[in-house]
Amino acid sequence: MRLPYAPATAPPGNATTAAIYSRIAARRAPRPLIPLDLSLLHSPPVADGWNSFLGAIRTQTVIDAGVLELAVCRVAVLTGAVYEWNAHAPLALRGGVTGAALQAVRSVAATAEAEAPTPELVSSALSAREQAVVRYADEMTLRVRVRDETFAALRSEAVGFSEREVVELTAGIAGYNCVSRVLVALDVGENNGREMRSVEDLVQELQK
Repeated sequence: MRLPYAPATAPPGNATTAAIYSRIAARRAPRPLIPLDLSLLHSPPVADGWNSFLGAIRTQTVIDAGVLELAVCRVAVLTGAVYEWNAHAPLALRGGVTGAALQAVRSVAATAEAEAPTPELVSSALSAREQAVVRYADEMTLRVRVRDETFAALRSEAVGFSEREVVELTAGIAGYNCVSRVLVALDVGENNGREMRSVEDLVQELQK
């Protein structure tokens, strides 16, 4: 971490800051505050807004959890956010993403500059729905401007995301781009320069 972590408990004498600590702790419970929290808590108002926004994405959305985690993992791969991958790849597996599909998320070359799905993406273990999510995440992350064809695929009969799901997927990809950039810039968790955990190890761990 490029900064010292903030205290794990609220400093005395400030009720507003104490309330922010309590809200973040309530979302993390029964786990303790994580390194990302202790980075952001140098600015309690920022940490509070962050907790509310990401908390809504994680706990108040209707989009399939596996789909959301697959998108988060793709963002982690594209941005080199080791902390983000290591935290969310196990959640993707628990959400129903297969090991083969998760490996494709990690290994398929970025598709952002391709005007159509690449042969590597099409021949991967990813379903049509997962391929559409990967293309959307790639273009949002690397190009920002999403092609009409890529967006239309999300609403196609084969993929079938509702309007609400499209908004939630978009907010999730955008939100975790924000997360990854904070993680990498500040080296939260001291992960810069480390390897992402292998899918094989994660699958084996899940099967124990």
